Amino acid sequence: MSDIRLKVFHTVASHLSFTKAADVLCITQPAVTKNIKELETELDIRLFERRGNKITLTEAGEILYRHAESIFEIYRKIQYDLGLLKEKQAGELLLGASTTLSHYILPPILANFYKHFPDIRISLLDANTEKIEEAVLQKKVVLGIVEGKSKNKDLKYVPFLKDEIVAVVHTSQELANKDRISKAEFLSIPLVLRETGSGSLEIIAHELRKHDISINGLNLIMQLGSTESIKSFLANSNCMALLSISAVSKEIVEGQFKIIDIDDIDIKRLFYFTHLQGQLEKIPEMFLRFAQNSITKSYSL
Repeated sequence: MSDIRLKVFHTVASHLSFTKAADVLCITQPAVTKNIKELETELDIRLFERRGNKITLTEAGEILYRHAESIFEIYRKIQYDLGLLKEKQAGELLLGASTTLSHYILPPILANFYKHFPDIRISLLDANTEKIEEAVLQKKVVLGIVEGKSKNKDLKYVPFLKDEIVAVVHTSQELANKDRISKAEFLSIPLVLRETGSGSLEIIAHELRKHDISINGLNLIMQLGSTESIKSFLANSNCMALLSISAVSKEIVEGQFKIIDIDDIDIKRLFYFTHLQGQLEKIPEMFLRFAQNSITKSYSL
């Protein structure tokens, strides 16, 4: 399958019009038709249903279109990444990141980015998800990285990293004798959570609603403004917290914290890049791709 035929197919499928595709590709309509027929012959399957002047994708066409989208996105990434090697990058990058990301995930990525692009000056706003989204909307930062995905139509969200929120206790406390608890036990255990506006709290509340549990129905004794303050509190109190696995993985390995499983409750989430609708400028786009590649390499080891 040649790239030109795939490109012709993708253009026709995008516009559902042979005429429009011919205009976009600057070729004749018979040339478009010829490429589609040759592609259908090569694949031995019909890609379009033709009904009068209208065309629709067949099931095979839908499948090929999804793969073509992925292929051309890879081509765009290749062209972009290779283009970075052709010129020296310099300038300023205004980032905003929610607490979990700025404290536990971004630092090694930022350090590696600096090694590659030492002439780009980075400033990082550290705040909860709600405040980061507000900063993006007010153009105080050009690229935010947040927990969860809101429904703000003025912002675009790009998936970045999968994460899990787990129930943890300090191993010096009595609760560490437990390995698993029921949902009923969970409701009675003293709990510490992040503050209102935190992406973590929003995700927790959303997941618990699936089990007919509200935040008000928990034995919530305190809400604190940072993960580090919650960890310090747990070291001195027989309480439980719901925290990102990214924030406590080091302490779990070192034996300071322990994960307690809760029957039927499994809290997964995505971290997202977020920016104003439209195309990012070159430097923030470059950082976004750099961060995505860094995470992909880390998780493939």
